[in-house]
Amino acid sequence: MLTESSPVGSAHNAVPELLGRMIAARQLTTTDARAFLAQHPPADALTEERVLRWLAQEYGVGYAALDELEPDKQVLSLFPARLLLRDELLPLRRVDNHIEIATSRLFATQGLDGLKALTGLRLRPVLAPTEVIQREMKKRLGVGADTIDTLDDEAGLQVVDEDGGTDNNLDEAAEDASIIRFVNQVLKDAIELRASDVHLEPFEDELRIRYRIDGILQEVPVPAQIKRFQPAIVARVKILSHLNIAEKRLPQDGRIKVRIEDAEVDIRVSIIPMLHGEAVVMRLLRQNSKLRGARDLGMGERELTCLERVLQLPHGIVLVTGPTGSGKTSTLYTALNEINDSERKIITIEDPVEYQLKGVNQIQVSEKSGLTFARGLRSILRHDPDVVLIGEIRDQETAQIAVQASLTGHLVFSTLHTNDAAGALTRLVDMGVEPYLVASSLEAVLAQRLVRLLCPHCRKVDTTPESHVYRTKLGISPKAEVYRAVGCRECRNTGYHGRRAIFEWMDSSSEIRSLILKNSSTDAIRESARRAGMKTLSEDGRRLVEEGITTIEEVLSVTTVHEMESDKVVAESRATAATGEQPALPRSLI
Repeated sequence: MLTESSPVGSAHNAVPELLGRMIAARQLTTTDARAFLAQHPPADALTEERVLRWLAQEYGVGYAALDELEPDKQVLSLFPARLLLRDELLPLRRVDNHIEIATSRLFATQGLDGLKALTGLRLRPVLAPTEVIQREMKKRLGVGADTIDTLDDEAGLQVVDEDGGTDNNLDEAAEDASIIRFVNQVLKDAIELRASDVHLEPFEDELRIRYRIDGILQEVPVPAQIKRFQPAIVARVKILSHLNIAEKRLPQDGRIKVRIEDAEVDIRVSIIPMLHGEAVVMRLLRQNSKLRGARDLGMGERELTCLERVLQLPHGIVLVTGPTGSGKTSTLYTALNEINDSERKIITIEDPVEYQLKGVNQIQVSEKSGLTFARGLRSILRHDPDVVLIGEIRDQETAQIAVQASLTGHLVFSTLHTNDAAGALTRLVDMGVEPYLVASSLEAVLAQRLVRLLCPHCRKVDTTPESHVYRTKLGISPKAEVYRAVGCRECRNTGYHGRRAIFEWMDSSSEIRSLILKNSSTDAIRESARRAGMKTLSEDGRRLVEEGITTIEEVLSVTTVHEMESDKVVAESRATAATGEQPALPRSLI
């Protein structure tokens, strides 16, 4: 039997936790909980939304589906943001001389009473789930709205001059508790949303904040008055990064290390003066992210077999190519993790060290102190390593030392910026490395890109005419279901959640080595590799489309239609080689 003081559901073990939390949060009374349990068996699926809908019906109050309702901005501006956030109250609209206020706590009346006394307005509560209210408040009021609202009341911070006059005490402004709290809120929000970068961009009449999530920049709603506190916010970031807050004319680079819920995040900070103030970009590197195994990279069977083969080689160079932010370093760390044991000495030289690997000797490049890739690499080779990881081959000197290291019995991993695997060979030659050295040292090249993964909660089968055109043009199996992105609350209405790599693996065969010695073109090397079984990026992308993991549009965004049509021509050529028939070329290739 339940009493007013007993935990809800002690007699109903299937549902005590949710109802107990709702009573503690004053969303529900014990009497109501008993009545609800009497009408709804404990075995039924129980959610906060279901309980609140029942409660709204019992007490004759409204229930608001906030996803379908656009709050009135004028109504929203009538109330202090800090009070709304404190009591989780969201003003919605005017109805019959009342203002509807969304809340999940019908019995926590002190918040509504306080707003009534402060504004003198007639308020009417409507119910909505806590999570939905919190999400909508962040979207409508902006990140750190309560903090900025507090700052508005503090005249001391309003005198900070954007032009950076020496009369203003920017140190005190940056150390203000509200500014500290706002910067912390932005960083915490970015980390929770899986952002890789945070952009603070000054314009004439606004300070825009954007997060890069799954490779795409997404604007973050912030209070309109945040522009007034721009210098103090930038100064706070400088203080955290151990930079000179008085220097506003030159670019500065620094770093911040934070801990949130036992997770360490290394933040690389870049500050550059712009027309309307200093712009800040912060790259978030999660230090203790768990490294995956080679099979978790999502490679096809051929690429995985090739990777496992080169990891057992005693010497040679293995390159990973792709643009910035394509996951090259993560792939290399995964490869090192596969061969990291007590029998091998592994040394890395990186800029910056993105992950800390137990058992691996890691060196951070420091241009200021003169520790460059080339200088560090020379010293590394005197430490008797078996495996060397070079963060990036940037110049001729580094390339030549890497080649010499591979020829003297070391297995060398590195990255290079080229569009595809074949381009890495000609790029090394263009850097000044002799073709015979490239031919004798390079073992394999892996090109990769990242494509966004479809949100599993809202993806839908794509039956549009465009999808049928692409199916035919790109050779996608008629039996495969092609999906399209839709968008829901789980994926922030983007239709995507997370990313995965597509790969292009090229082994250095005897034919390719001879082409290198002849200074052949990238196209000739690519065709030779494809005859040997290499799948291009677009072919690997088609595999993910057919598996329902990503969309055709995502694959097209990191490859080209021309490349994909070329893949189809090659596939048709292979299929018709036995019959001697000549496939027709697409019009774009004639």
